[in-house]
Amino acid sequence: MWLKQLSVLNFKNYAEAALEFVPEVNAFTGDNGAGKTNLLDAIHYLSLCKSYFNPIDSQQIRSGGDWFMVQGVFEAAGQADTVSCSLKRNQKKQFRKNKKEYTRLADHIGLFPLVMVSPSDSAIVTDGSEERRRFMDQVLSQTDSHYLDELIAYNRCLIQRNSLLKQATRGSKLDLGLLDVLNMQLVKSGEAIFEKRQLFMDAFITEFNRHYQFLTDAAEQVSLTYESPLMQGSFMDLLEQQLDRDRLLERTTVGIHKDDLLFSIHDGLALKKFGSQGQQKSFLIALKLAQYSFLQQQKGFKPLLLLDDIFDKLDDKRIRKLMQMVSDDDFGQIFLTGTNAQQINRIFGEINRKARIFEIEAGTVNPETT
Repeated sequence: MWLKQLSVLNFKNYAEAALEFVPEVNAFTGDNGAGKTNLLDAIHYLSLCKSYFNPIDSQQIRSGGDWFMVQGVFEAAGQADTVSCSLKRNQKKQFRKNKKEYTRLADHIGLFPLVMVSPSDSAIVTDGSEERRRFMDQVLSQTDSHYLDELIAYNRCLIQRNSLLKQATRGSKLDLGLLDVLNMQLVKSGEAIFEKRQLFMDAFITEFNRHYQFLTDAAEQVSLTYESPLMQGSFMDLLEQQLDRDRLLERTTVGIHKDDLLFSIHDGLALKKFGSQGQQKSFLIALKLAQYSFLQQQKGFKPLLLLDDIFDKLDDKRIRKLMQMVSDDDFGQIFLTGTNAQQINRIFGEINRKARIFEIEAGTVNPETT
């Protein structure tokens, strides 16, 4: 699978742009703020129906405009599919495949899998557990449509249960019958999600360790551990045990929405506190490459790989190792951004792989692009 064409209208800082890609490496170069990352985000829209960086669709509309459109042509197994996303301000987002609009965006997720690596990924290490759960959910949602359905159902039920708990502390009597129904629904979806996350992590950790050891020449020992309250016992029992606390805090305090991933380095030291910027970056890249490997194994074909400002905070040795890894036969089409076209040419020249370079300037693709 690869992306042949991309066109954008009124998207972020682009009035209009149309690009033709090669199946191997495509690089966007230019000054900071030129719009390189915006093109990666347009590709992300076509794959996952949303921005990687900003959940508010209307904020992707170019300043002064009332709408945007992103369109691309994917090719796989000799078949071309045209995918488009458009939004008019104050209206519902429209998403189409071969001119047919989806009734559920969830039905599109996973058809054209993608992995993005970005400096903003540092939040996976530095921020709260929500970021690490989001990482797991994005991987699993691209490989298992039932997982996404269960996740939607769980989050809907969680909102309802929390609302019931709030009502009970504001003068209303707690409806125990309704609470029992919500508990059963929450347990049904929660246990299904927990089981899928466990199975995923069993396979994922092996891939993560392989990629990290390659990136660092096995010079460092790290660990990745999945942690969930449901490891402590029956989900229903945990809900019943925590009811008094839930009522006091007006929210559900136990469940898969409290799951986390623990990142450690050097015999159990927290990566967030004790890892250098280079070590944290290598850890994150290994996470994303393991995501790529997992998606490829599950889908049976190679996802797109998007590398945003990948040379930041990596020394030359790690850059060469990374480029060597992503340029072998295990990886398919690659999109990357950088400020230095000469550096990109040199790096890919050293590993005998050609990159097509698009020069970006203030939301415009230079016509002399090579």
